Amino acid sequence: MALTLFYCFDAWCGWCYGFSPVVQKIAKRYADKIAFEALSGGMILPDTPTPLSASAGYILNAYPEVEARTGVRFSEDYLWHLRNPDLSDWFPHSEKSAIALSVFKEFYPSLQAEFVADLQHALFVEGRDLTDDEAYRHLLEKYGINHVAFYEKLHAEAFRDAAHQEFAMCKQLQVTGFPTLFLQVSDLRFYLIARGYATEEQLIEIIDRLINEFDQVA
Repeated sequence: MALTLFYCFDAWCGWCYGFSPVVQKIAKRYADKIAFEALSGGMILPDTPTPLSASAGYILNAYPEVEARTGVRFSEDYLWHLRNPDLSDWFPHSEKSAIALSVFKEFYPSLQAEFVADLQHALFVEGRDLTDDEAYRHLLEKYGINHVAFYEKLHAEAFRDAAHQEFAMCKQLQVTGFPTLFLQVSDLRFYLIARGYATEEQLIEIIDRLINEFDQVA
């Protein structure tokens, strides 16, 4: 069985945004040895739409630490919504971005790490609302994806089900926070590589050790 790196994340997760540059480098470094699969975790799934004001204060307190530790920057376009939650029309929800990723996988399964980073750049840098269909249109142009085909799939029950299957898999893996990274070496054997942010160097050390152990057993 081929090795697979499972990246459990959420498009609305600030720490995942900070981790994205590392994940892209790791996915590229091991592309010839390890398959990569991004799994949407469903971090925000309220039954009733909840305004940004419910979480804005927490995120405002947390984002400087993400910047300091990871080197990413949250733009003023994004931060405006946190600083003016009563004026913002955002109702964060993880489902649509997860469906968008499920659709993208059908077009370009080998570019998942890049698309995940693009989703988070759209939110945290460009200030796009990922619950809005239009938040994805510029990415379709970037990847040359037919707009009509994408939006038909974005609203298809099959891809909604696929997104919810990813939520369920993250639960089966006992993911309690994002980001989380696993290396699968057999049907039932998953190694926890990172829970929360980790550096590229830390991940390389762990993954290389596991690859060597796997090669010896195989």
